[in-house]
Amino acid sequence: MLLFLFFNYNFMQEGLIILVCIILLIVGIVGTIVPVLPGLLLSLCGLLIYKFGTDSELSMVYVWIFSALTLLSVFLNYIIPAKTNRKYGGTKWGSIGSIVGTFAGMFLIPVPFGFLIGMFLGVFIGELLHDISDSKKAFNSVKGAFIGFVLGTGFNFLVGVAMLLAVVLDLLF
Repeated sequence: MLLFLFFNYNFMQEGLIILVCIILLIVGIVGTIVPVLPGLLLSLCGLLIYKFGTDSELSMVYVWIFSALTLLSVFLNYIIPAKTNRKYGGTKWGSIGSIVGTFAGMFLIPVPFGFLIGMFLGVFIGELLHDISDSKKAFNSVKGAFIGFVLGTGFNFLVGVAMLLAVVLDLLF
């Protein structure tokens, strides 16, 4: 009887760990779209807890790949909008404004999408500082930054879904 309770306890404990991992992975995916949550970091935590907290046979290759993709996404979230800004006719001023505005918006605009508003304002103001007479160019530059934001968010979303699929497929097979 005591042996049965011991094995049943371990099974329940592992089931709880797997549930927490799945919840972290799903909340992480939501966080790739909702900027209040640290999206891919939550998903990566779920993946790591699943790998090291259970008797999973998930390959370490997945852990390394998803860790590298998460690290890459941190940089891409700031670089892609600045680069697409330049592609749409923006200048170095708009790119710098994009990065400065993103950080300023995170801390100075007290709404969930403050970083996004800050990024767009930064690009627009940066372009106007470069050439006050060309507001059309400034608006095009903001359009480029928005497209870059959508591309970065899409990348994060796909990586988060891939992490969830890796865990679910490991559970099923």
